Amino acid sequence: MKKSGQTGRLAAAVACLGITLAGCSNVQPAKYAGIASSSSLRADAQGKSWRVPYEYTSQVNWSAYRSVILEPVAVYQGADHQFGDMSTTDKSALASYMQTTFAKKLRTRFNLADTPAPNTLRLKLTLTGGDTTTPVISTLSRFDIAGGLYNGVQAVRGREGALTGYVMYAVEIYDASTNRLLRAYVSKQYPNPMNIGASFGSLGAAKTGIDKGADALVAQLD
Repeated sequence: MKKSGQTGRLAAAVACLGITLAGCSNVQPAKYAGIASSSSLRADAQGKSWRVPYEYTSQVNWSAYRSVILEPVAVYQGADHQFGDMSTTDKSALASYMQTTFAKKLRTRFNLADTPAPNTLRLKLTLTGGDTTTPVISTLSRFDIAGGLYNGVQAVRGREGALTGYVMYAVEIYDASTNRLLRAYVSKQYPNPMNIGASFGSLGAAKTGIDKGADALVAQLD
């Protein structure tokens, strides 16, 4: 009976979220002052502000680059970080996952290098923020009527779902031999709101966001 009562209360809590869900996904990345390329970043002008609100671009022939140096992923320490109350352990876990995931994806397009050379990029990734998934309630919100409707609309809009984690990070790409900044941007990534699998585990959604971010980067450099 006790277990049944707990489940009922959780379901009721999810149902009550229907009137407040719209305010759950409004956190946007900042133009982080401690990022080296911060002064070069400009507000996105292509209507993608929820994914890439700030960026710097230049004319680059990406096909001329065959190798990339992937620096160790840094965890942002600036006062304008957006980790909220995320634990140090979770930050380290996400940074490690980001390092492994981006390296794996980059290998499909580049040779991974250790030293600067012509036709080589240098990639710096900085984890700047994120949030964990709310256990149980996040999954239940995919089935609750109010939550299902909200998440369905968000999926169509390409926006994030309710009570689901996300990740924020900065990408800075340099010519390794000249140290010239070629491209930089700040991004927020998250799973499709109807991706039920990503709602399991406190870091599941943030890791899915990292997967998507790595795919998006490689696509830009192809």
